[in-house]
Amino acid sequence: MSRQPALIRLSAVVATALAEDLGTGWSVDDDLTSAATVPRDIRATAHFVPREAGVVAGLDAITETYAQVDPEVTVTRYAGDGDEVVPGETIVTIHGRARSVLAGERTALNLVTHLSGIATTTRELVDAVAGTGAIVRDTRKTLPGLRLVQKQAVLAGSGANHRMSLVDELLVKDNHVAAAGGMATAARGALSAARGLPVQIEVDSLEQLDVVLEAGADRVMLDNFSIEDSVEGVRRCRATGRKVFVEASGGITLETIAEIARTGVDSIAVGALTHSSGALDIGLDIHLDLPPGGEG
Repeated sequence: MSRQPALIRLSAVVATALAEDLGTGWSVDDDLTSAATVPRDIRATAHFVPREAGVVAGLDAITETYAQVDPEVTVTRYAGDGDEVVPGETIVTIHGRARSVLAGERTALNLVTHLSGIATTTRELVDAVAGTGAIVRDTRKTLPGLRLVQKQAVLAGSGANHRMSLVDELLVKDNHVAAAGGMATAARGALSAARGLPVQIEVDSLEQLDVVLEAGADRVMLDNFSIEDSVEGVRRCRATGRKVFVEASGGITLETIAEIARTGVDSIAVGALTHSSGALDIGLDIHLDLPPGGEG
């Protein structure tokens, strides 16, 4: 049986967000402003519209939000996760009671703008390394409770996922080395305990790299290496005659990633994808469905 821990699914993320916005045990009428200003039976059509170009992700969050707010609200999509969009282009239209549309507005926008921001940043980095053979991967530096949906947004941006949790693979980092009493001890311990799971070992110098290669590591992470040391590190890995997966990490930016990719690494880990990407500006434009002669 898999030891993968239960991950918070989108339905639970949306339920938590709605409870934050409307209160525990909420109803649509707990949106006090809408209840005070919008007649109960007024219906509306609303459009999710990007205000800037980017890559959209998290569109399921819009559908899930309105499924929980009011199952009678209809959701029509004109884009899919991973699509590149331009300003002014409607990506989703919703139709239903105006109070329901307004009650779910902030939850839906918070999620789709955040996840689209991750997808957009990921795509920019992926495009920057095009032709080098290097892939762009995320890390576990995710917002609590949002890891699954954030990593899905990375995939929408054409990136790749690193491990989802601590039980997926072994990744020896500097604090493991310190606690184990040295790199050789930590490396040998992880490799002997793997039992078929991947083992990646982070190194911060060429000397440490030599130690882990001697121990038999076939997955290494070059952390904060200079360009020159990265080139040499890749050379040493290839010289083993084994297939050694080489990943770069540490302070990766859009300005530096292409040069890092050209050192020959197989992968580049970017924690900023999930912890620092800005939101993609997407707005909700609402129009009331008025009878002929109604107030405009």
